[in-house]
Amino acid sequence: MKYLCALSALLAVSSAVPAPEVRPFIKGYDGVKVFRVAVKNQVNKVTNVIEKLGLETWKAPKAPGAIADIVVPPEKVDEFTAALAGMDVTAIHENLAASMQEETFATYAAGSANATWFNNYHAYADHLQFLRDLQATYPTRSAIVTSGSSSQGRPITGLHFWGSSGKGVKPAIVFHSNVHAREWITSMTNEYIGYNLITQYDTNAEIKSFIDKYDFYIFPVVNPDGFVYTQTTQRLWRKNRQTNSGSTCIGRDINRNWNFQWSLSGGASTSPCADDYKGVAASDAPETTALANFLKSVKQSQGLKLFIDWHSYSQLFMTPYGYSCTATAPKHNELQTLAAGAAAAIKAVYGTSYKYGPICSTIYKATGSSVDYVNDVTGADYTFTAELRDTGSNGFVLPANQIVPTGVETFAGVRYLLLNMK
Repeated sequence: MKYLCALSALLAVSSAVPAPEVRPFIKGYDGVKVFRVAVKNQVNKVTNVIEKLGLETWKAPKAPGAIADIVVPPEKVDEFTAALAGMDVTAIHENLAASMQEETFATYAAGSANATWFNNYHAYADHLQFLRDLQATYPTRSAIVTSGSSSQGRPITGLHFWGSSGKGVKPAIVFHSNVHAREWITSMTNEYIGYNLITQYDTNAEIKSFIDKYDFYIFPVVNPDGFVYTQTTQRLWRKNRQTNSGSTCIGRDINRNWNFQWSLSGGASTSPCADDYKGVAASDAPETTALANFLKSVKQSQGLKLFIDWHSYSQLFMTPYGYSCTATAPKHNELQTLAAGAAAAIKAVYGTSYKYGPICSTIYKATGSSVDYVNDVTGADYTFTAELRDTGSNGFVLPANQIVPTGVETFAGVRYLLLNMK
């Protein structure tokens, strides 16, 4: 575990961090609560209450025995608790605005791409500058890349870095994050992985071997429009910001929009107002089309060894498939072995427990997902999706002091894959 000591020491840097900022969107969540409901055999009852009161969910009541995490504004708390009287209902956030205060922000000073970045969350423009600064620090073995544009015209920006043989000649590893806009820890974790790989290439023999073996592409924010919206208007927004003809509701879930098993029922919503709205047609979100085309190009030009789509929250390390709980992916046994090893490596750091297994049987049915598409259509050698910290006590509003430990343990899981993939 020598590498963990090196990372921990690296991230202990505490020099001159700008004062954290509080974002104005927090005001809209003052007094808002999040309740956890043990659904048991009352799926329909809980679903009806959510629909009647027009409530947002972090986890929907998808199956008997599951839990549901439900966001309730102050004016609806009494009616909500009365409707579910007799059920196991626990408040996991008493005031979301107060919880969001712990997601401290800091303004980034251009040209200072160092470990202090991971002490706080950051605005979208600062994420772009951080990537540019990393690239400028290592100009001969990295490049800024884009994989197309969002529905509002923002480039989907990433960092490509490579080893001694030059760019584009080794199999590729591609990491996506902030597919769902509100999952801020995912972009920070993706950047943490990229930062520690590229900055330790010259000093860590193991890391050098990884980068000499594979090209890496990290895309911290693949849903830039939604991400910006969470930082300016609605912190818990999930989808992109695409308009929907005939509806005032905005957005598609770009992880239910990929052109593989998109038309199956039960794994996404057909309602434009739903958080998991699949769209009118497969790949009709420009982000989905752009990402799919980029992955196809990488696969054709250099091969695609590993694809991971980072999400939060639930602490899961998952494999294909999401569209079916009975279909078995090629390499199923090998994928389970690797997922189990990654989960064990994560746990070995701080004791954080991850479950692993196919998406459908581990969390829920999900159609039109990136992992299923990249596995079967793009043809990556290995595909995974992970749900990062935590299991609900913080949920989507993970305090900034958990950015570094999430990054450290997740890097351990990635390291396991890099050491054990064939």
